[in-house]
Amino acid sequence: MFTIGDFARHGRVSVRMLRHYDAIGLLRPARVDPANGYRFYEAVQLARLNRITALKDLGFTLRQVRGVLDEQVSAEELRGMLRLRQAELEAAMAAAAARLAQVEARLRTIESEGHMNTDDVVVKRIPAVRVAELSGVARSYEPEDIGPVVSPLFQELCRRLDEAAVTPVGPAIAYYEDAPGGEGILAHVAMPVAVAPEDGHDFAVVDLPAIEQAATIVHRGPMDDVLPAAQTLARWIADGGHRSAGYARELYLEAGEDPARWVTELQEPLAG
Repeated sequence: MFTIGDFARHGRVSVRMLRHYDAIGLLRPARVDPANGYRFYEAVQLARLNRITALKDLGFTLRQVRGVLDEQVSAEELRGMLRLRQAELEAAMAAAAARLAQVEARLRTIESEGHMNTDDVVVKRIPAVRVAELSGVARSYEPEDIGPVVSPLFQELCRRLDEAAVTPVGPAIAYYEDAPGGEGILAHVAMPVAVAPEDGHDFAVVDLPAIEQAATIVHRGPMDDVLPAAQTLARWIADGGHRSAGYARELYLEAGEDPARWVTELQEPLAG
């Protein structure tokens, strides 16, 4: 048998907690010395202690823990509950990391205010191009909503083009418009192709019209950090008395596995 101190050490809990578990009937000692009141525990009781701790980590109250244990939850059932909780925590961590990245990107944008070089803006004509495309709706035009829609669409489009033995003939393109009904943003991901628009493909083949006059700027790095470049375009358009004619196209000049090395040209159409 173990003293309460030894049992606490082996179970990685506090003596105070074991005394509380005893008081509420959740984990009784195997024996209590009637002379001095010292508590003693058996090694087999570590299994119940492990379940108590695991269920607490899942967010159960001690009252709920007692109810679960009284129903004799199997080790396999408990493992399933822990895996579910693990997945929830991992998803929460990923969401927090994404939010942190967006905060950092917005901070960099704020820090760049007043230092954006509009001399990098070039006005040019964007020729028409035939593309294979897939589309999806994003909740908003914010990078944290666009990225989770655009990235999977590009992966799926590439897979479908491979299956159809269609080879892209130019860099990838993304373009945007308001979703029907005004709820969200309709995102199109596209690859230039040299095929006829015909039925039978599991992707659309469309001709993107030329942009007769576009204000363009090159952004280097991940698209999560695109705001400074996009706002440089906005400043140039406003300062020059121009008027935007819609969302900017994104031409991915370099888009390898490392987003830090991406090179993207933003092409914002100008009215008149």
